[in-house]
Amino acid sequence: MEMSEENLFPSKANADDDSHNDQETEKEILESIAQEDENLASNDLNHSRKKALLEFRCRVEDAILSNYLLGKSHGKSFSRGNYRAKENLRDITLWGIPLLPSNGHEGTDVVLMKFLKAKDFKVSDAFHMLRKTLEWRMEINAEGIHEENFGPDLENMGYMNGVDKRGRPVGYNVYWSINDKEVIKKRFERKEKSKEYLKWKVQFMENGIQKLSFKPGGVDSMIQITDLKNTPGPGPAMREILCVSKKTMLLLHENYPGLVFRNIIVNVPLWFLAFHVLHSMFINQRNKSKFIFARPSKVIETLLKYISPENIPVQYGGLKIENDVDFSPDDKVLEFNVKGGGIENIQIPMAEVGVTVVWDVTVVGYEVSYKDEFVPDDDCSYKILLHNEKKMGETVRNSFHIREPGKIVITIVNRTFKKKRVFMRYKSKPTVPLYNFSSR
Repeated sequence: MEMSEENLFPSKANADDDSHNDQETEKEILESIAQEDENLASNDLNHSRKKALLEFRCRVEDAILSNYLLGKSHGKSFSRGNYRAKENLRDITLWGIPLLPSNGHEGTDVVLMKFLKAKDFKVSDAFHMLRKTLEWRMEINAEGIHEENFGPDLENMGYMNGVDKRGRPVGYNVYWSINDKEVIKKRFERKEKSKEYLKWKVQFMENGIQKLSFKPGGVDSMIQITDLKNTPGPGPAMREILCVSKKTMLLLHENYPGLVFRNIIVNVPLWFLAFHVLHSMFINQRNKSKFIFARPSKVIETLLKYISPENIPVQYGGLKIENDVDFSPDDKVLEFNVKGGGIENIQIPMAEVGVTVVWDVTVVGYEVSYKDEFVPDDDCSYKILLHNEKKMGETVRNSFHIREPGKIVITIVNRTFKKKRVFMRYKSKPTVPLYNFSSR
């Protein structure tokens, strides 16, 4: 049984003059994102860009029908499968989308636009980029890379988890899983191993692409989050990671244009910022703007600008727990504000007996104290202290079996001078207490 959100009330109104600053910032970001999405739609293009798209379509159409899209071999060794692909260019696809414009597939223009935009609508450059991408995909067998097994050490370095506020899939890259310097040396120092890592990154991208739709107005890009927590500082071990990271950036830049909407780098050490400045000169300004950096104290604040709390993993200060049996991303999340130096009592009225109420609470940046208790409606009954007041350092999940009408009271104490954003969700479900089973 799920309660309506009207049953949950904060004890007092939040009249802080700054209470809407964070929301306004997120609103501005979402509006800019929406505008960027609209600018990609072909029917919103200005005349010169429409002309470039039409020219690009004609160029690709002719290259496919005349069988030169993949270029000449120039002495390269193509496999029999690649020759077969060249002989059937009418059916050639990229990211699952037919490239022949006359086929009339709704996703063709979306894909072509990504190459045009990457090259500032210069048709010749976009065509060259498309051709190089297709040749590269043939050489590494990108279509069959899903079936390759790279072992648990690489598989633990990346995973897809949830979506952003506009439905884009979110991928996480975690380098803290290889904090051992010997493992780093083994994984990245040897040339064949670093190549294996790059192939795994391709597989990771291809898996993310399967979650995209490539249709006008659809989800055709993803969010990438890279966690640098516990990575080695400057030195030989980190040098190997940075070298491979540079190759990865170049590979994605050249072969997956427009597929990564934002690269969010979290838990960033200061020295890494200097590295990025020095090694991003080969990336154009549009792609540079896609990189967002967050120091450890700003991780959850940064992620919330793009991702809802129910889709942010608990290890980053969100509410999402893997294989959660109590909540889903569809469950409503409520937000409250606690003034600097203030105390907020959030109440969950519980009139129904014989149910268990479960709730999650997280506070942006923490730095607050948390306490919860059950207060019965009957004045002759005793309050039940569920958890003593303690400083919050992670997302809280608690539950309580209701044996008499009353309310759960959650107390947030903010001893800082800054307003704090609180996110919480709850639900109740019928349960049978364990003592009922033990008494049989």
